[in-house]
Formats: sequence, C-alpha cells, structure tokens
Amino acid sequence: MEQMHVVEIKEAGKIELVKKPIPKPQPGEALLKIKYCGICGSDIATYTGNQPFASYPRIPGHEFSAEIVEIEENTLGLKAGMIVTANPYFNCGKCYSCQRGKVNCCESNETMGVQRDGSFAEYITMPIERIRDGKGLSTKTLALIEPFSISYHAVNRGDVQKGDHVLVMGAGAIGMFAMISAKLRGAKVYISDVFDGRLEKAKRLGADGVINVSKENLEERVKEITNGNGMDVCIEAVGRPETFLSCIDCAAFGSKVILIGNGKKETTFNHSILLKKELDVYGSRNSCNDFRPLIDLVAEGKVKIDEIITDEFELEKVTDAFETLINNDGSKLKVMVKFD
Repeated sequence: MEQMHVVEIKEAGKIELVKKPIPKPQPGEALLKIKYCGICGSDIATYTGNQPFASYPRIPGHEFSAEIVEIEENTLGLKAGMIVTANPYFNCGKCYSCQRGKVNCCESNETMGVQRDGSFAEYITMPIERIRDGKGLSTKTLALIEPFSISYHAVNRGDVQKGDHVLVMGAGAIGMFAMISAKLRGAKVYISDVFDGRLEKAKRLGADGVINVSKENLEERVKEITNGNGMDVCIEAVGRPETFLSCIDCAAFGSKVILIGNGKKETTFNHSILLKKELDVYGSRNSCNDFRPLIDLVAEGKVKIDEIITDEFELEKVTDAFETLINNDGSKLKVMVKFD
C-alpha cells in the first residue's frame, strides 16, 4: 500500500514524522494533496499539553491549502487539479445548536487537529461539500483563510459598526486578523501587545494605533483615545485571564466584549462590573459561512494578508517549526509548513 508522510503528536511534548498509508476517499469524499499548512495556536497547545479539547495521538492542523487529486462528479464545480481549502469543523447535524443553524458551535464539534486528525499529512480525504475553490489564490495565501475566518466571524458576531472604537488585545495572527476584520467594517481599531515588532507590523497592516502594555498604562491610553469614554468593542485574542479582565476595564458603559482567545486557566472577577456597565459579552467559536466571502475579498485585492506569514519550513523541519513558535520571541506570527 502506497505510503505518505504524516506529522503525529504522540503525546504532549512528543512530535514525529511518521509513515502511514495514503487514505482512500469514500463516496462523497475527495482525495487532497496538501500544499501548505499553517500552525495554529491550538496545534501548539496540543503539542504542549495545554489544549483542553485534544486527545492523543493526534495529527495536528486545520489551516491548509491543497490540490484535488481525486473527486467524483459534483454540483460545486470542483475538479481534479483545482487548488482548494476546506472547512475543518465537523458538526453532528442533530444537536440543538445544529438544528438552529449554529453549526460552528455544535455540541459534538470535532475540529481537525483537535478532536479528530488534521491536515498535517501529505494526503487527506475531505467531504466534498466542505471544500472551497481557492479562486486563483496562491497556495500559501489560501492557507491563511481559515484563521482569517475565525476573527472575521467574531467581529461579525459582535456586530462591529462603522466608527466604533475597537481595542484588540493581542497582536498574534488571530488578533491581527481581528484588527483587519474590524477595519473592513469601518471601525477605528487599536491593538495592544508586549512586542514592538508585532505592533509595528500591525500598523503596516492598517491599525489606527498601537499600545505596548509593557511600557504604557493600557487604561490611561484608552481614556486618552476615547476622551475618557472607553472602547465601544474590546476583542480578547490571547486567552489569558488578565487580558479578559483588561477588556472589561477598558470597555465603555453599554459596550461589547468579544472573546476569541482560548485557554485553560479560570478567571475570577466581580460580575457586578458587567451589570454596572451593562456589557454584552460574546463568546466566539470557529466560523460559519465565512470561507467563500473571505476568499473573494482577498482574490479581489480588497485586503492583503500575506504579511502575517513570518516563517516557512519544509516538512522535514516540522519539529523546528513547532519549537520556533513555542520559543517565540515575539517576532513570529504565522508559521507555515510547506508540503509540496
């Protein structure tokens, strides 16, 4: 049986490049040859043992581009040879969330690379209805659409409005995409982090202002920016208790907090501040029908996202790629692994 290379996290802290049989597509599935995979924060969390939803052994990955190798006739116009990406969040279709169309937060959700094996393999199979035409985007750019969709969904869920003052906590890849998404809706967006390099890149990508919280008092800067009012929307893109609490503190009365960052630590706070400010707090998970509109936006040149990629590794160096992010000095945003 023909073999392929697969990246497998055997257990927390142990990642290997192993050989496994190339999968055979079942009826309704396509065989895809992976081109690029991005490393998500959830992949790093699985590797380090800090992913609350993962089990082992696990093939990581859900940010990818691929070429269709084998596909049956379909109504989506997808054919062998096309460059594509795919929606990696598998829902049951039966639970209360799915019944209401909220498939992104299915009660039995299985995200590739977390609850089920992911895209860090030379070949994978995917249900045809989950595959999305890349519309001519490069294989590297197309692998950014999934993380873009996470932030885009969050900003849409919080209904960010034109003219809103928005604070994004965390200038990692998801925070950057949240900033870009809020800018697309006409908001005035500020982003905070502890690394000057990330903040400089955020300015190049369109941020209206940046705040280095290791050098500046965040609440004082927010008051300066908003004439003492606070932010209309605060987006938490780190997943730490202190950044969530900072969002509450920096939010204006009658405003919104959107949570994208995912972590395992519990947060203790006085809930009366939420009542006092009458804050709307939105949890945001995965994305919905965001892949096609985002592919179109990027393909039409309405937004540029490639600068978020900071590093690229060959498949043989995948361990180095993961370790680079674990030991991130702040200069790494999106790290890509090239398969082909």
